[in-house]
Amino acid sequence: MLLTCAGSWGKIIQRMYFPLKFFKKEKFMKKISVILAVLVILVFAGCASSGGGGGAASSGAAPYSVDLSKLRAVTLGAGDAVGEPTGLSVRNRNAFTKNYDDLFLLFPSDMPDVTGYARITIKCKYFNADNEEINQGDSNAMVVLVYDINGDKRGPEMGAGPNTPLKEFNVGGFSGQVSTDRGVRLNLRQNPGAILFQNSNTNVKFIEVTEITFHN
Repeated sequence: MLLTCAGSWGKIIQRMYFPLKFFKKEKFMKKISVILAVLVILVFAGCASSGGGGGAASSGAAPYSVDLSKLRAVTLGAGDAVGEPTGLSVRNRNAFTKNYDDLFLLFPSDMPDVTGYARITIKCKYFNADNEEINQGDSNAMVVLVYDINGDKRGPEMGAGPNTPLKEFNVGGFSGQVSTDRGVRLNLRQNPGAILFQNSNTNVKFIEVTEITFHN
């Protein structure tokens, strides 16, 4: 970008040279020095304002969809201690036994830096005790992003917390936005280590994640 701007100003200087060449050499040198100094300032100012920085994911970065096969479901024990893998990646192995039961999924360790993304879309399906899919709607599932898997996994009652940068209700429902293509805004200071899904009513016995996409 800087070279392009400099090239444009170079053409202007060439056009100015013809009338200036009739001046005496001393006057010419003084005038051209002043002109060049002004142009250098304009080039740097103009190019700096038109340029754009890029982080891990600039505003024009392509969306990043998590490879769901690399997710790892683990159990949560007493005090929300991370337990053993269940052997599944996107779904709870055993049926939920209570309201706000847990499906805790670890993100893959090789996930790229996603802190530059400003939005996220999360989609899932939910099933009853007979493994029949329940229609998408409000009050079926909620989701929480978690930084440190050994820290707080629940967050505050509403909104984000120090270790939970995202908490959204009504996943897949009419009142929820997180499952839309536009998704919801988020501000990540580091990559999340895990994602927690919970059933929002006792009829939901299984949750199956179908999409986690970071985008702008």
